[in-house]
Amino acid sequence: MRPAVSVLLPARNAGSTVERAVRSILDGSWSDLELIAVDDGSTDDTLTRLRHLAVGEPRLKVLTTSGEGLVPALNLALRHAQAEDFIARMDADDESLPMRLEKSIATLLRLPALAGVGTQVALFREDQPVSPNLQRFATWLNSLTSAQVLRDERFIESPLCHPSVTLRRYALEAVGGWEDGDFPEDWQLWLKLLDKGFALACVGEVLHRWRDHEHRATRVDPRYRHAAHHALKAQFLAPLLMPNSNTRTFVWGAGEVGLQMLRQLRSRGVQVCALVDVDPRKIGQRIDEVTVVEHHQLPAPLGFKLVAAVGAKGAREEIRAFLQTRGWREGVDFWCVA
Repeated sequence: MRPAVSVLLPARNAGSTVERAVRSILDGSWSDLELIAVDDGSTDDTLTRLRHLAVGEPRLKVLTTSGEGLVPALNLALRHAQAEDFIARMDADDESLPMRLEKSIATLLRLPALAGVGTQVALFREDQPVSPNLQRFATWLNSLTSAQVLRDERFIESPLCHPSVTLRRYALEAVGGWEDGDFPEDWQLWLKLLDKGFALACVGEVLHRWRDHEHRATRVDPRYRHAAHHALKAQFLAPLLMPNSNTRTFVWGAGEVGLQMLRQLRSRGVQVCALVDVDPRKIGQRIDEVTVVEHHQLPAPLGFKLVAAVGAKGAREEIRAFLQTRGWREGVDFWCVA
């Protein structure tokens, strides 16, 4: 009989943490599962530990690769997954709280419009305090408990904690699953799903312990550098900004974030007619061959789109409020990025 959910757990050199990760899934309140662990070319005792855990535990399947990377490991696990309805993720250095799968699946059963959910997370590390920047990110991520809010925020940061996610298998396969490339594979997957009209949300309860450490992909993997983030956002933004050949776009923000987005969008054929800023020293300047205008000069949105690309704390909410009072609709006429 097929399990209700297949949990995919890639691991490389995770000997010190993988047992806790595996046990946190197998000992959880939801037992109708299979856990597919892929040892991705480890040079430590990860594979030995996984095989030991699999003795007498038919729900744990252990696969191996020669170290091809996260995405090939995930896709190998997906090909072996027996669950027809739900595919969940887990990382070899995290810990799933006991009710995580039960509450995630219950949410998906209760809300059939959702293609997948992540959960709120608690960051932890055992050698020093968690990075304040990562803590701010987790606080933001934990706030995305509404599908509409998550959709509106999808170009700010990756809006779901990847190892906390449970997805409907048909939705995952409908967009081609995980892809390898010069981009974060998780964020690209969320953007693909949202672009195709699927809805995602975060379960409003901390159900996953997310480890912070010096070697996390966001710190060491070049796919997580700022330039790769800007390119990924622009890839999915550009079609939204060009419903017809006459549409022109404002980029709000003449700082570093705005200029990076300006260049990325223009390289994809978006007509950027002006930069918008509130700094009187920038008004009237031409930057990258585009004039900077004052925000009160913005016209009604007819024939225009706008990307708000400002990183200053609190600025995004002020911009949203200003635009909405002028008749600009988020997700239709303007989008926020960071």
